[in-house]
Amino acid sequence: MQGKRVAAEDKGKGAPKSAAEREAALREEKRARRKKIAYRSLVALLALLLALLIGVAAWWKVFIQRPILPDPPAGQGAGENPGAIAGDLGSRKKEFFTFLVIGRDTGGGGNTDTILLAAYDIPNQKLNMMSIPRDTMVNVPWEIKRINSVYNYYGGKEEGIQALDEEVSQLVGFIPDFQLVLEWKAVGELVDALGGVSFDVPQNMYYRDPTQNLTINLKKGKQVLSGDLAMQLVRYRSYPSGDLGRIEVQQAFLKEVVRACLKIENMTKVNALIKVFKENVTTNLNVNELAWFADKAIFGGLRMENVNFFTMPNSPASIWSNTYRNYQSYVVPLEAELVELVNRYLNPYQEALDPSALDIMSVTGGVISSSTGKLEDPAVNSRKPSGAGRSETGQPAENKGETAQSGQTGGGTAEGGGAAEPPQGDPQGSPPEEAGQGEAPPPTEPAPEPPAEMPAPSEALPEAS
Repeated sequence: MQGKRVAAEDKGKGAPKSAAEREAALREEKRARRKKIAYRSLVALLALLLALLIGVAAWWKVFIQRPILPDPPAGQGAGENPGAIAGDLGSRKKEFFTFLVIGRDTGGGGNTDTILLAAYDIPNQKLNMMSIPRDTMVNVPWEIKRINSVYNYYGGKEEGIQALDEEVSQLVGFIPDFQLVLEWKAVGELVDALGGVSFDVPQNMYYRDPTQNLTINLKKGKQVLSGDLAMQLVRYRSYPSGDLGRIEVQQAFLKEVVRACLKIENMTKVNALIKVFKENVTTNLNVNELAWFADKAIFGGLRMENVNFFTMPNSPASIWSNTYRNYQSYVVPLEAELVELVNRYLNPYQEALDPSALDIMSVTGGVISSSTGKLEDPAVNSRKPSGAGRSETGQPAENKGETAQSGQTGGGTAEGGGAAEPPQGDPQGSPPEEAGQGEAPPPTEPAPEPPAEMPAPSEALPEAS
């Protein structure tokens, strides 16, 4: 009996299957084959992606290059310039780099109307930037003593950069490591390369100058700015608080540009960004070194809460110009606040900044002075508005009913006072929309009264923005 059952079972196993069973078995076999092919394809794709990532990472690591700090300028501290930085500045902070970023408005005469001193502290992942107002008074031998005229006065290029480096060093105690001179059109091209930048425009902005083919027409409110609109924003200057208002808006906008640049997804746009830099930026950093800083910022963990903007602590001043027959507006640094800000956020050295190394200009009762005790324009305080007398004590004379403010600048020639000729082009650094304003009164008219008293500056160290 048992043998018969086994034979029957064997016979049943060999029985032909139905069509439905055969079709189901075929489908199952195809499904298994597809899974195997898909698995193998996925493994191959992952291997390819891994190889590409390793290749890109290897290329990136080879491409990027750690910058070498430049040697201090020859003769620094030799005493030729009373404001030069004297002696050994001490030991450097580890991987702490400083930059002088200059924006040239080629449409407005080429003056360096935006000057930023930046410091990148890589170990602590902090990026601090201080705007130096274009109207900052500096110790120079020509009449209009604004810092934004220095670069052009010395012919631009390397000589202009060196001269501007020197003036900045006399304000902050050190010469920046690296310099970047940006043509303003780079801002628009950078924004376009990023696909636009979101920004809250603080006010309606309108200005038109057919001579420059310039039209600015921005509406107040949050919007995504294209490159063209970004250019309109950075070139606009008609703010209630003047140049300081412009600085505030530029800082806010640049912070949003930094935010966009730090996004990982924008790493895919690196070629477009490199193209913008190559075509519009003059710098002593090469592309590989710039990439090194980008790598440290993006992959090193630089966060927006550690990106801070400041404005150089300053006080307003106004000095008469015989050349332009009007009062020229300046700002002068507030030394104590400036030294504190530099030491806390910008100083690349372990040792604190020594204020005695600085050349800080000041205006007291119309008299211009330097913290070094030496003026590059030695006759600046002997000139006066046309027709005004001066007493033997140096105080303004009261004759002719004119106002003579002691220490007012004027006479932009070497004759009668030793002042150098004003820079060629636009020595005032006047923006294009200010051209033609403040025309001189006839020479026979008395000098106008000085501007009304300006509000006192805040004594507190400015907060990071």
